[in-house]
Amino acid sequence: MQAFGKFLTSFDIEYLVEQYIYIPEDNEVIDIEKLEELLSKKRKSVIGTIFLYNPTIAPIGYNTNTKLAVQGYEFDGKFCELNFDNNCNLFASAIKDGYRGKLIEIKYLFNINKPNIEPTPILEEFDADLDKYTSNQLTRYDRELNYHDYLNIRLSGKFVFFGSGNKFDRHHKNIIAYARNLSAQAKKLGKEIAFMYDNNHDAQESEEGAYFLPPIATGKFKDVRANAFKKAFSKFPPQIIKTS
Repeated sequence: MQAFGKFLTSFDIEYLVEQYIYIPEDNEVIDIEKLEELLSKKRKSVIGTIFLYNPTIAPIGYNTNTKLAVQGYEFDGKFCELNFDNNCNLFASAIKDGYRGKLIEIKYLFNINKPNIEPTPILEEFDADLDKYTSNQLTRYDRELNYHDYLNIRLSGKFVFFGSGNKFDRHHKNIIAYARNLSAQAKKLGKEIAFMYDNNHDAQESEEGAYFLPPIATGKFKDVRANAFKKAFSKFPPQIIKTS
C-alpha cells in the first residue's frame, strides 16, 4: 500500500488537505504522475472514503516531531508520498481483496496536522469555530483548510467508513453536530455507511450520535479494534461491525 497527501499552511498552522491510499495489485508501485492520472478518473479509481479524527503524518523524508516548515518542507500544493502512520499500517494489513488497484480517500473531521489535539483547548476553539462556520464571522482556524462544508462535501466511490471517534465531550455540541451532519450527508448522497460500535450503543444509536470507534486503540482494545476493522473490510463495501 502507498499513501499520498497534499499539505497547505495558513498563519503558521499546517493542514493535510487531501489524502489517498492506494491498494496495489500484488507488488505494484505507483508514482505521483500515476496518482494524478488515477485522480483524473475519480469515478472509476476512487472507490470510497475513510473518515478519521485528525492527521499526524509527514511526507517521506520528514517527520512529525516538529512542524514541516521548520524541517524545510515547501508547501507547493502538490501531492507527495507519505510515511505510514499507525492508521496506514493497519490499512495496509487489512484492506486487500476487493479493493486492489483502487484508491481510497482519507478524510478527517479536522485537517490540522498536529498530534494529541483531543485533550487540549484546541477543541474549545474548534467548537467556537463551528458555531461561526455558517456565518461571515472570522474563525480561529482556516474554515476551508480545517473543516468540511458538509452540505457541499464531495465524496467519491460507493462507501464511507467512519472511524472519526466516539469520545466527544458533551459540552462540545457543535463538534458533535458537525460529526453527525457529515455522516447524515454521506448517507443522503447514497453512500454505503460503515463503522464499528460496541456495547455502549447499538448500531442505530451509534449512527445517530456519531459514535464511531476509531480503528486505532491502545491497551486491551488495541487488538479488538484492529480485528474488527479487518473484519469490516473483509468484504466490499465494508460492513458495520460490532467489536467483540
